[in-house]
Amino acid sequence: MFYSRVLSLCIADEVQVGFGRVGEKFWGFELQDVEPDIVVLGKPIGNGHPLAAVVLTEEIAAAFNNGLEYFNTYGGNPVSMETGIAVMNVISEEGLQQRALETGNYLIEGLKKLMEKHVIIGDVRGKGLFVGAELVRNRETLEPAVPEIDVVVEQMRDRGFLISTDGPFHNVLKIKPPMVFNIENAASFLTNLDEVLGGL
Repeated sequence: MFYSRVLSLCIADEVQVGFGRVGEKFWGFELQDVEPDIVVLGKPIGNGHPLAAVVLTEEIAAAFNNGLEYFNTYGGNPVSMETGIAVMNVISEEGLQQRALETGNYLIEGLKKLMEKHVIIGDVRGKGLFVGAELVRNRETLEPAVPEIDVVVEQMRDRGFLISTDGPFHNVLKIKPPMVFNIENAASFLTNLDEVLGGL
């Protein structure tokens, strides 16, 4: 008989929620009290420069030490490495994780106040500067507010705020501004969103 060993791995994707964006923690997976086997890091580590990283446990890394040579044309590029170091320094020196926490809390509270005023907002959730506002036509049936959400995204873009849609029904406003976004920016965002929702 042939037996195979099943290997279960926990992989954390920190491309959108890592580097302090969630405010309370530096990594999103820390909010779940887990220790992943693999963590993938992408765009934020380079702040626009093409850079990514993968972090593995020692056991998984050792599995690649099998005599085969690993080759990567751009792996370990010194310009990219310096870029990543500079980005990490800015996050630390400018207190961007704390800013994400404070601004995110302000933004979430502001969205909850708008929820009281605009019945199209069915739910507000998120951490730090990774926030979602679910738009519904009816809070009882939770019917997705599509195409209304598309109008909101376009009108907010015209006002200078880039947001997108997410969720299985594409009816969640995905709000993840740059880490330098501050309370003044959040206040302006909320004012404009209030106006856009009021015009639906």
